[in-house]
Amino acid sequence: MEEGKRYVRLGVFVVVTVSIVAVVLFLLGGRNLFQPTLTFETYFKESVAGLDIGAPVRFRGVPLGQVTEILTSSTTYEGDVPIEKRKVFIVVRAKVNYSAAETEQLKREAPLLVKKGLRVQTQLAGITGQQYLALDYFDPAKYPPLEVPWTPKYTYVPSAPSLSGEIIANVQAFLASLDEADVKALGQNLNALVLDVKKKVGELPVAELSAKTDAVLVSANSALRKIDSASARLDGILANPGIKQTVDNAAAFSGGLRKLADNGELDRMVKSIDDAAERLNALIGDNQYDVRVIVQDLRVTVDNLRVLSESVKRYPAGALVGGPPEKVQFPGKSQ
Repeated sequence: MEEGKRYVRLGVFVVVTVSIVAVVLFLLGGRNLFQPTLTFETYFKESVAGLDIGAPVRFRGVPLGQVTEILTSSTTYEGDVPIEKRKVFIVVRAKVNYSAAETEQLKREAPLLVKKGLRVQTQLAGITGQQYLALDYFDPAKYPPLEVPWTPKYTYVPSAPSLSGEIIANVQAFLASLDEADVKALGQNLNALVLDVKKKVGELPVAELSAKTDAVLVSANSALRKIDSASARLDGILANPGIKQTVDNAAAFSGGLRKLADNGELDRMVKSIDDAAERLNALIGDNQYDVRVIVQDLRVTVDNLRVLSESVKRYPAGALVGGPPEKVQFPGKSQ
């Protein structure tokens, strides 16, 4: 009896554990199995090196799904076709994760979107060399769908060449458009250009240019020597103790002024000067008449001194003794 109960408990434990594991797996990713998806395929004529299974699918940068298969048309659709008639395209299939309603709508509208210009293009993801599928709209007349003799297994979205592939194709087309005559003419023109360049180089006055270059170098060397001499004299001037003392005094004076300004002494000095000027103006205003009389007396005194100075210059003795000397009478002349 006890042994039967143990088996029951063990069975219940196993069932509960398996149920819990199943629920966890479903929450971690198992529900994706029940999520509706849309699988589409496209074909490339060029290499898709760098595109791997699991690479993202984006529409103008918006993530839509991932690449699920990368195959060749020879093994997928052309197994019974003779080798010389096979297309040998690269078949790329991808899944787009949408809700059920959006998936059904996209399946219905896919042919219309393709006619409008929806195309698949491989693009590089950064500088790592990895590629992804990019969906976007292109000119349907410039990039028509590839003609295939089989019926696609999934919704078919045509491809457009990648940017690098388009550049290579344009270069190849340009090279193919050049015929033998054009290439020969181009070679002849290049040879003529090389000969012309050699002739022009031979006509250059090399000796004259060399002499001018030497003269320029001599002038440059002389200028450099003068600059060195001026720099040495400037260093000597700056090394003079008097210059250093002057700079130190100026710095001390500037420091004193800054100290006065910081302590407010400079402002008080300026205010004292302003007060003295105001008092002087008031004093002059109150004694304006007396000042005018004093100035007039000073002018008269100056004029008298000027007359006295002129008299002293003409009659030095008269200024000390008396009047001017009497005139001398020469013999034979009447008075």
